[in-house]
Amino acid sequence: MTPRSVFITGASSGLGRGLALHYARAGATVHAVARRKAELQSLVAEAPEGRVDPVVLDVTDSEKLVDAIRAAEAASGGALDLVIANAGVGGTNSARKMDWTAVKKTFEVNTAAAAITVAAALPAMVARRAGHVVAVSSLAAFRGMPGHAAYCGSKAALHVFMESVRVDLRGTGVRATTILPGFVKTAMTAKNRFRMPFLMELDEAVALMARGIERGKPIIAYPLPMAAMVRSLGALPRSIYEPLAGRTRVS
Repeated sequence: MTPRSVFITGASSGLGRGLALHYARAGATVHAVARRKAELQSLVAEAPEGRVDPVVLDVTDSEKLVDAIRAAEAASGGALDLVIANAGVGGTNSARKMDWTAVKKTFEVNTAAAAITVAAALPAMVARRAGHVVAVSSLAAFRGMPGHAAYCGSKAALHVFMESVRVDLRGTGVRATTILPGFVKTAMTAKNRFRMPFLMELDEAVALMARGIERGKPIIAYPLPMAAMVRSLGALPRSIYEPLAGRTRVS
């Protein structure tokens, strides 16, 4: 069933924008959260009239983020049907020239803000015994990739957080899904200066995620060849993986 009320962070571009449009076009009221007002206004203009509620805020401001969830819950009659913690940042940050401020921002956005989004939405869902929380992690959560210690670590932490959430929610009627994307054509991946295997079109990725969410899948990992490859790397012993990965130098 199409959710009636949806809360999405990072909704101004990429996967978040694609999902926001998908649910708005399906008839849901979408509370779309992002920092950039102009991009949110563009989203509102493209979506069916009255279906997108733009919420301009920085997800690292925890109090404002929780206030936005509470306001969306109140507008939805007490609880949201679907909450998607999608906001994220990327970029290389090699340990050879590591910038601690970039590490801090990566964990604040990718891990802390995502976990807070899920945690703040759960009490009302559990009380109603219905609802669905979704967090967007990454296939990069399976191993420490060269030059991406903060990104891989932040997404791995979110992946494990959501696994524990699923364990706790068994029998409550509330579902929890972790999305593990590979490379998708978005503004974020457009900045990459390395080869991106199995690069997917945005529309294809959005359709795949929406189907998985509708079916209540606990894990949505895509594209399948990339997911299989990364999981194989995850099975390699450290003594093999680290020298192999170390052959790639990222400044």
